[in-house]
Amino acid sequence: MYKDKKVIVVLPAYNAAQTLEKTYREIPFDLVDEVILCDDASSDNTAELAREIGITQVIKHERNKGYGGNQKTLYRKALELGGDIVIMLHPDYQYTPKLIPVMVQIIGEGLYPVVLGSRILGNGALKGGMPLYKYVANRFLTLVQNLLVNHKLSEYHTGYRAFSGEVLRSIHFSANSDDFVFDNQMLSQIIYAGFGIAEVTCPTKYFKEASSINFSRSMKYGLGVLWVSCCHLLQRSGLARFRLYELPEGKK
Repeated sequence: MYKDKKVIVVLPAYNAAQTLEKTYREIPFDLVDEVILCDDASSDNTAELAREIGITQVIKHERNKGYGGNQKTLYRKALELGGDIVIMLHPDYQYTPKLIPVMVQIIGEGLYPVVLGSRILGNGALKGGMPLYKYVANRFLTLVQNLLVNHKLSEYHTGYRAFSGEVLRSIHFSANSDDFVFDNQMLSQIIYAGFGIAEVTCPTKYFKEASSINFSRSMKYGLGVLWVSCCHLLQRSGLARFRLYELPEGKK
């Protein structure tokens, strides 16, 4: 725990057997109280391996629900277990667990309720193996998003995120897509709700075993991101209303 705050790491897993143990062994368990893994109907032995290495909270989807659907399951479980600080870490070892203490401290000290691990800060994205087309798309989309959303982040597309329990209870993440655009919808909701966001420099690691989406899925994701930002602008301007910006059930 950190200052009586329960710290939970959630792992959205899909065919992660090759990298799961390496990721898990680097989690700082002097701070982390609980690890939850959700196996999104993998074709390998991800769920079985998770139990073997000591993860007690293992959820297995009988059918693939998608990256966003996986996160919904994880956040609901983390809140059910009383998580005060929830870190979403990919089990493919693309993001280092060694940043968890910094992210926990930022939230635990009340500095910011949301922390992103940015691959763009520090100019290490290309050195870490990020494909050039992805880097260019990242920079273009981030520029457009900052303008439409009226915010300033170095990138909106990192999968390394930490949230206070209050943030997760205050946004309607269940209304979001089950696909990859889920991450962007969450950030849009967080910004619209007025929560502050901190960013920390995160090393970039692209390698064969790390999960990645192909070019066509990337194009679909990019168009989805632009649509989310347009929705945010319309919602903020009072020109339209969208369900994802509604308060969750039970919130007033």
